[in-house]
Amino acid sequence: MVTVTTSTLPPAWAGMPADGVLPRAHRHLTPTPRWWRDATAALGWGVVLVVVALWVAGGGVQDLGGVAGFLTSTGRLTGLVASALLLVQVLLMARVPWVEQAWGQDELARTHRLVGLTSFTLMLGHIVLITLGYAAGTPLGIWGTAWDFVANYPGMLLATAGTAALVMVVVTSLRRARRRLRYESWHLIHLYGYLGAGLALPHQLWTGADFLSSSAATVFWWTLWAVTAAAVLVFRVGLPLWRSLRRPIRVLDVRAEGPGHTTVTVGGAGVRHLPVRAGQFFQWRFLDGAGSSRANPYSLSASPDGRTLRFTAEHVGAGSARLATLRPGTRVLLEGPYGRLHGGVRTRRKVLLMGSGIGITPIRALLEEMAQHPGDVTVVHRVRSSEEAVLADELRALAENRGALYVQVEGRRIPDRPSWLPAQAAHLSDTEALLELVPDVADHDVFLCGADGWMAAARAAALDAGVPRDAVHLERFSY
Repeated sequence: MVTVTTSTLPPAWAGMPADGVLPRAHRHLTPTPRWWRDATAALGWGVVLVVVALWVAGGGVQDLGGVAGFLTSTGRLTGLVASALLLVQVLLMARVPWVEQAWGQDELARTHRLVGLTSFTLMLGHIVLITLGYAAGTPLGIWGTAWDFVANYPGMLLATAGTAALVMVVVTSLRRARRRLRYESWHLIHLYGYLGAGLALPHQLWTGADFLSSSAATVFWWTLWAVTAAAVLVFRVGLPLWRSLRRPIRVLDVRAEGPGHTTVTVGGAGVRHLPVRAGQFFQWRFLDGAGSSRANPYSLSASPDGRTLRFTAEHVGAGSARLATLRPGTRVLLEGPYGRLHGGVRTRRKVLLMGSGIGITPIRALLEEMAQHPGDVTVVHRVRSSEEAVLADELRALAENRGALYVQVEGRRIPDRPSWLPAQAAHLSDTEALLELVPDVADHDVFLCGADGWMAAARAAALDAGVPRDAVHLERFSY
């Protein structure tokens, strides 16, 4: 079933320029240029190249002669690169605003995952190669050498504990294991990665020959470690606390939004200065007792007005279910805003907004905020049934007021193929259906939010219909 709502644009918007420039009230956030992503990526590769250069300058190549020397020297190299990548991995998720805005949280998280697995694999290689290399030159054997490292070398006991913490983080980050954990449990375990990094690195800073071989090496490693620690303390801890505590932010209103959904509105003086745009999300903590230490990510479901912030969440776990019990006046701690799913990345006058399930919430906020002429914006709302269409009435009213086209696509998903369509549209390809709804979709920016599989299918259809890759914008919340 497809429901369509459209209207003319009210006079207050009729004079908006054709290029879609935002009203001054919404110019809160200028997106960081995408070339910053390439610059930060180049910086990361530069760190690795410096590490390899310091290893070569420290005699790493000359030490490759002989079995013991080869094992020990390559073990040193894998350990050095693993250490550098571990710090780069932490920096990627330190919430540095310019880096986060250049990449977007979902792309940063995927890169963080790839760098982390690479670092972990190299760290295991470092342990094996160093142990084998030292064992080849002593009568202690492999296990005796390993015990000698842990018991007698400075910092090695800490490194062993750090390695155990990192193993726990990596194992629970595997997709199969993560699906078995609540988000709150996984997030708490994942924080042990910081402890693991803090415990694993000191033995190299204290005793590693490559860290102490020259003043340049010592300065490089201590600087890299200090910059990483400072970024975490400033942007993961200091900035969120400062923003949340300098001027109180409190819950203003809590209401049920249909079965299994809750809308929460917060406000206070602290909201006024947040550089936030519709479509972005925050990590939210509510200081109402048990569970207040755990943060959960929720996207805004209404355009920020400088006085209030609003989000709508589905009850999918203990953290989201307890939202229904919040009371007005509850103190709020915020981390963010995060994400590139906002109007600042818009490149074209025409826009297609597609949302599925609870993914419609940032779409609703974008529709409210975006400057537009009649017919510029089309909203596609994918739902299983009209009874489950969260915020549908608000979307219809906004479409009425903004002169947008609102299309509700109902029905259960197609069972035998990945698709953004319902089963009753199975006779159409994803691209054919998209072109029927929006014939000139190739001239649009496309914003997507929903489950990963649904977004992948919708993105593929948009690209196949001629939308350029840099005009498709989405944000994933699982990696």
